[in-house]
Amino acid sequence: MDILRFATAGSVDDGKSTLIGRLLFDSKAIFEDQLEAVERTSRDRGTEYTDLSLLTDGLRAEREQGITIDVAYRYFATPKRKFIIADTPGHIQYTRNMVTGASTADLAIILIDARKGVLEQSRRHAFLTTLLRVPHLVLAVNKMDLVDYSEARFEEIREEFTSFASKLNASDLTFIPISALHGDNVVSRSENMPWYEGSSLLHHLENVHIASDRNLVDVRFPVQYVIRPHNATNQELHDYRGYAGQVAGGVLKPGDEVLHLPSGLTTTITAIDTFDGPVQEAFAPMSVTLRLGDDIDISRGDMICRPNNQPQAAQEIDAMVCWMADGLKLQPRSKLIIKHTTRTARALVRDLHYRLDVNTLHRDESVTALGLNEIGRVSLRTTQPLFVDDYARNRLTGGFILIDEATNGTVGAGMIVDAR
Repeated sequence: MDILRFATAGSVDDGKSTLIGRLLFDSKAIFEDQLEAVERTSRDRGTEYTDLSLLTDGLRAEREQGITIDVAYRYFATPKRKFIIADTPGHIQYTRNMVTGASTADLAIILIDARKGVLEQSRRHAFLTTLLRVPHLVLAVNKMDLVDYSEARFEEIREEFTSFASKLNASDLTFIPISALHGDNVVSRSENMPWYEGSSLLHHLENVHIASDRNLVDVRFPVQYVIRPHNATNQELHDYRGYAGQVAGGVLKPGDEVLHLPSGLTTTITAIDTFDGPVQEAFAPMSVTLRLGDDIDISRGDMICRPNNQPQAAQEIDAMVCWMADGLKLQPRSKLIIKHTTRTARALVRDLHYRLDVNTLHRDESVTALGLNEIGRVSLRTTQPLFVDDYARNRLTGGFILIDEATNGTVGAGMIVDAR
């Protein structure tokens, strides 16, 4: 059974947490004691209905303010598929949290209040999800019950958003009218909207095709750990040498010829081991251990790929960076640590080209620094080569994080645009 990771986004009070609560409730993915606690809290607040948003807003500050602050992860499953939900905050001051939640998502649900229509936040979230190359986008027009389930209102919002999305790189866009509070079109089709002929939200989540989203062409295997059980008494185990990591692209099979970077030496895969035993093929995002035919000096941070299909070995990198540090700014001459796949190096910020206004898409080229939650294009110079692809081609080998040398805290997330 495959796993769909999806993120929810939307402006304040659009009903993200209520929608997730409704998905969990209607798919019977919550325990009785959880439901009782939510019902009790709802009664204490004097609400006439069970407030399902309380299922996801875990922080006390979130419950008290009625907003989402941190990224909340929830898990549930149906007979067709497993799901991991990242409930991301809507406020602009939590842009970094949204970037974190959406960076690994296969699909993003952007909620829009049917009464308010497409807001600045809606456009910002759509831009961020396309910047992060989330392959599938669902625009859920919520609170349809408050506009009398009006088809005309839904079509108006659809046209406005489609016009804006034409400026973005949105490859798969789906519109669904819903009422998270009452459950219309969330798990089952709504009788209140007979004019809507599409599927319910859960049906779409169960059936959206994600297998082809993964890059199965470019073999990329960043080595995370070298396994040498020196203390084994069994001679076969004592001689074992395996290279563990997560497949970041392509398909690997025993007998395949592969190339090691940075040495440039070629060898053959003799076996692929997993926790459950040997397998005949490995693909993203499987975690496996490769055994190779030749004794090559391979260590953490190295890359295994195909001889005729190699990533770029680059020390000059142009990237879009979302700055996540409060109190520290990204500016030219800043020195940072860059972590790309399993490889770590030091990096110098060569240039800051512009800051991108995520609301208007305007490029401010006069800017001298990036502050908290700001996104801009920067040029970096690294102390050693990184084995990279463009983020548009591979999100794993095209993404990186920046770390402050003094505090060891993550201060930025980057998406590679160009490398040399």
